[in-house]
Amino acid sequence: MPSPQKSWQRPELLLFIMAFAVPLSFSAWQALLNNFAIERAAFTGREMGILQSLREIPGFLAFGVVFVLLLIREQSLALLALLLLGVGTALTGFFPSVLGLYLTTVLMSIGFHYYETIQTSLAQQWIPKSLAAETFGRLIAVKSFAAIIAFALIWLGTNYFALDYRWLYLGFGGMTICVAVGSRWFFPYFPQPTVQHKHMVLRRRYWLYYSLVFMSGARRQIFMVFAGFLMVEKFSYSISDISLLFLLNATLNVLFARKIGQLIARFGERNALILEYSGLILVFSGYALVETGWVAAGLYVLDHLFFALAISLKTYFQKIAAPEDIASTAGVSFTINHIAAVFIPVVFGLIWLTSPALVFFIGAAMAGVSFSLSLLIPRYPEQGRETCLNR
Repeated sequence: MPSPQKSWQRPELLLFIMAFAVPLSFSAWQALLNNFAIERAAFTGREMGILQSLREIPGFLAFGVVFVLLLIREQSLALLALLLLGVGTALTGFFPSVLGLYLTTVLMSIGFHYYETIQTSLAQQWIPKSLAAETFGRLIAVKSFAAIIAFALIWLGTNYFALDYRWLYLGFGGMTICVAVGSRWFFPYFPQPTVQHKHMVLRRRYWLYYSLVFMSGARRQIFMVFAGFLMVEKFSYSISDISLLFLLNATLNVLFARKIGQLIARFGERNALILEYSGLILVFSGYALVETGWVAAGLYVLDHLFFALAISLKTYFQKIAAPEDIASTAGVSFTINHIAAVFIPVVFGLIWLTSPALVFFIGAAMAGVSFSLSLLIPRYPEQGRETCLNR
């Protein structure tokens, strides 16, 4: 194991390397999913809704992270989760059936959700509050750069080399596995500045944060499940079309995510979230009414760009939280974020069979609720001043 005194062995560099590895699997899995599911497993909206609900169950159970931390330190758990993400992705193409896709999705999802939970916790512990918004923006940019590589390789692999799904999934999952193993070998364990609680923490004073996280999970499902499905089912987007669309989204994140983080630090979480949710009301309404493929693509790109503003939720919590609550609350908040994710894909998948537009109109209503909640965030949140209702 290398000496921890080496200058490049810094915790923020490890965060960036791990962040780079995630989209190599997850973005590739997501870009290929709709076409793979429809072409190879004969999925309809019903099966897709069930799959997406199954995918979110590990996120719903993310509160269990705090109990796993009784046995393994956070940094090791992050790398183990990254390994599971790669393995689940690598196996996906070898099981082109409804049951096979369900099982590999759950394995991939366990790795993805536990990694994301721990990454949020480690970043909030390792990064100073003054640099948090910009650092989270840089993490998004790093993820997006990796996603660009994944989407470009998918486009090349499908258009010029006619690679089968199994080799695409195996290749991208394998790259994530290599990064996880390499990070474990080349980086030392980094100390945690504050000893974290090893039990679940639910505090009344965090109620606004919990509410915003819950609504954020509901909003995410509209984008993750149904916006992409709209592109394939209604507008007949091919794998290369979807890959190019994802490529554009990732490029915009590379260009603007860090700047968005800086703007959040300057103008505050309240204003950023008000902007995000007011924009989403218009975007979701647009999905419901759109009849032209390129307009739908424009809405999809705008929708994805709003995700960068969700940095505000992380920096808002970092400002109001007791330092020892961060690891436990990261797991609890991930569970809250996935409560809606467990039932929305199934329920909305059934609604989709009758009226796809209604799915997006309900999404616009959800964005309206989030907009109202964001008005309660103080201009300068801190411990003791978590909402505008606090004196």
